[in-house]
Amino acid sequence: MDERPLVVVTGASSGIGAAAARAFSAAGHPLLLLARRAGPMEALGLPDTIVEAVDVTDSAAVAAAIGRAEEAYGPVDLLVNNAGMMSLAPVAEQDPQHIQRMFDLNCVAPMRLAQLVLPAMMARRGGTIMNVGSIAGKALYGDHTVYCGTKYALHVMTEGLRRETAAHGVRVMLVAPGMVDTDLLSNTGAGRVLDGYLDYKKSIGGGLAPEDVAEAMLHAYRLPQHVNLREIVVAATVQDS
Repeated sequence: MDERPLVVVTGASSGIGAAAARAFSAAGHPLLLLARRAGPMEALGLPDTIVEAVDVTDSAAVAAAIGRAEEAYGPVDLLVNNAGMMSLAPVAEQDPQHIQRMFDLNCVAPMRLAQLVLPAMMARRGGTIMNVGSIAGKALYGDHTVYCGTKYALHVMTEGLRRETAAHGVRVMLVAPGMVDTDLLSNTGAGRVLDGYLDYKKSIGGGLAPEDVAEAMLHAYRLPQHVNLREIVVAATVQDS
């Protein structure tokens, strides 16, 4: 039986990250799972998996975790930058700490983590970085100003990174989901904004399951290294915006 290479998933304690962990584990990959809460990742009960409770904005802690995982399973072949935050509000009313945290998590951390694995990937002319953006990085929605801004930024940085690394044989992919049934809304307080979001979500019968997105991610990764499915926009068929 061939040995599958190491996959790193951030934000793996719930939602798309947890679903991706299950999908890649089922495909035979050893995993490094990163999130602030170790318990939910350990509860996944996946074989050949290292769980590290770290904040992905702490590059030193992430680098140390990657080092431990690579000692056990070899070099990182796929980095899934999934950790993120969504806080919805008009800018005039938005928590300044939420604004900073969204940029740190949604924009800065994916680039810093890419810096940790790219030199080795480029040297061996292989590997994949998969950044989880959002359909909100392609359109501007009411009360989404800052969140959309972070995702627009991530989308353009992902494309720039792809162009920088293409000649080195490294794939950089963007996954942009529409509405997904996750706990991202936990940072949006009760009131008009949350009610409007939930009303629209209800009107389309709910969002995708995280497993739907994870299957698309696994499909893109399984393509031969010389094939790069650069961008995946995945949403419920009935979602019209």
